[in-house]
Amino acid sequence: MVSSNPSTSAATPARKSFFGHPRMLANLFSVELWERFSFYGMQGILLYYMYYSVTDGGLGIDIAVATSLVGAYGGGVYLSTIVGAWLADRVLGSERVLFYSAAIVVLGHISLAVLPGAVGLAAGLILIALGSGGVKANATSLVGTLYSQKDERRDAGFSIFYMGINLGALVGPLLTGLLQVRLGFHYGFGLAAIGMAIGLIQYGMTRKYLPEAAHQVTNPLPRSKYGVMGGVTAGAVVIISLAVIFGLLKAENLAVVMAAVAIIASIAYFVIILRSPKVGALERRRVYSFMPLFIASAAFWALFQQQFTVVALYADTSLDRRIFGWEMPPSWVQSINPIFIIIFAAVFAGVWTKLGNRQPSSPLKFALGLAVMGLAFLAFIPFSGGGPNSTPLLAIVGILLLFTFAELFISPIGLSVATKLAPEIFRTQMVALFFLSVSLGTTLAGWLAQFYDPETEVSYFMFSGITAIVIGVALAAGTPAIKKLMGGVR
Repeated sequence: MVSSNPSTSAATPARKSFFGHPRMLANLFSVELWERFSFYGMQGILLYYMYYSVTDGGLGIDIAVATSLVGAYGGGVYLSTIVGAWLADRVLGSERVLFYSAAIVVLGHISLAVLPGAVGLAAGLILIALGSGGVKANATSLVGTLYSQKDERRDAGFSIFYMGINLGALVGPLLTGLLQVRLGFHYGFGLAAIGMAIGLIQYGMTRKYLPEAAHQVTNPLPRSKYGVMGGVTAGAVVIISLAVIFGLLKAENLAVVMAAVAIIASIAYFVIILRSPKVGALERRRVYSFMPLFIASAAFWALFQQQFTVVALYADTSLDRRIFGWEMPPSWVQSINPIFIIIFAAVFAGVWTKLGNRQPSSPLKFALGLAVMGLAFLAFIPFSGGGPNSTPLLAIVGILLLFTFAELFISPIGLSVATKLAPEIFRTQMVALFFLSVSLGTTLAGWLAQFYDPETEVSYFMFSGITAIVIGVALAAGTPAIKKLMGGVR
């Protein structure tokens, strides 16, 4: 029987080559490309669908509420990684959870495409949020099974995988945005459904080639506890339903509630992992080392995910989108960052591979990413306050280039370090913890957007940028202590 430990189970497949990496990386790369095509294609037009007037094909929701909902939805996507990771580690295994989750996402996109008004919006976003969480945590975990823990190609492999994510993120908003402008929002949502269906079919055809570790349940839940977990699930559904019925949970406060849930879930997860008798002393120290990275990640995503709130609003109102007399759809701005990711992900991966054990440690990479993210927000200031269509397109291109550099210092590295620091029995759930930091940050990105206003945007961008730089400097100062806790993991 092949061991479930990635360091042994991945040893043989790691020798098969896909540009120097395991061959199955190519399949996961392609599946994630289609999933991200649908996800970002839908999200590229989602905010506009919410706040555009009914006569323009939208729902006419207040802008502040719409941005809050986008943040809460995005936070829900990453929050649901808890469920997907738990099911993988305790019930079904990563590869089956990924398959079923992808099917749920397809249903969500179909709901947005064919159901009218608020009904379609609610059904679609709930299904996509639930399904995408399972896809995200488990696709990342499956990449981790392809490498041994100390394989120097590991960070580079995650960077290549991340490039696949961004190929989909590039094309999705371009095509859905074009269909939205020419035919309407529901056609754009329909195209996203088709893209997700393609990804699901491809994964169904290739999943059998994954390593044995991908099919295993690392910490099986005793069947005697199935009834208890079913009762807990039913109770949660009842509580949420009652909160909606009695007005305790509504659109205006959803982002705050989601942020609170993410914080509580994160604390609970850390406690569960640290108190598990199956977690050794070295593994426990590594979990402690992950805590400052978790906080730094949440701070980073609170700024980065404003691409879908503040930057989306900025593109619609302040950006000059005219190119030789033609005005491009505002959603196309969402494709600028993926273009740079596609260009520079391979560069960063090559640099990490070339440096080997001389590359900066993961905490230092996080610190650099935060500092660059702060600079990106400060770069808005020279162009702020000029009114409609006052910001040159090249300016936003340069700012989003800084977004890209910051992202490449944190996002693929965060995915990689989560799998390296994970206790064996919590492999997928540590990835879920990283995504919980993304959930918290994404929710905060929607909540923070309510304070953005063209009249006060200089102070908004200044506060955001300086805060990120200060957190980055603090993390860099604490890097030596964090490295000691990491127990030899870089």
